[in-house]
Amino acid sequence: MDVFTPEERSYVMSKIHGKDTRGEVLVRKSLFSLGFRFRKNDKRYPGRPDIVLPKYHAVIFVNGCFWHGHEGCRHFVMPQSEFWKEKIEKNKERDERNIASLIASGWRVIVIWECTLGRKEDFISLIQALADEIRKGKNSYVSFPDDEVRSGNEPGISPDC
Repeated sequence: MDVFTPEERSYVMSKIHGKDTRGEVLVRKSLFSLGFRFRKNDKRYPGRPDIVLPKYHAVIFVNGCFWHGHEGCRHFVMPQSEFWKEKIEKNKERDERNIASLIASGWRVIVIWECTLGRKEDFISLIQALADEIRKGKNSYVSFPDDEVRSGNEPGISPDC
């Protein structure tokens, strides 16, 4: 049972954006200030990555913990409704397919979870680690928080963040 009327629910859902979220904008501004140049939300790549860095052959997804089912995160609690359970599971499956496809195509994939964008001190160290990974990294998949790192090209992987 929804706690909102249909009109209220419509209003609430209209405020949720799929691109140019606060986290994406923060990461993009920080990377730009460090000299990185990129494309955003490029439709040519599976999953339409939030940030594409062609020079480094790397893509970045800035994932919302709720929408992408970040297991073990304080921001994510699996809803009781079957609709939301199915939706989040489908989102996770789609993310896995997109990541595997990008890695198989030779791209390095970096996933940043919204829970890592909190405190300023943590954010500064996150951006520095991200910049280091972009410039020097040899891993095919990296997730921040660094709960998973993969090296080499491993098609068909399924990240469990």
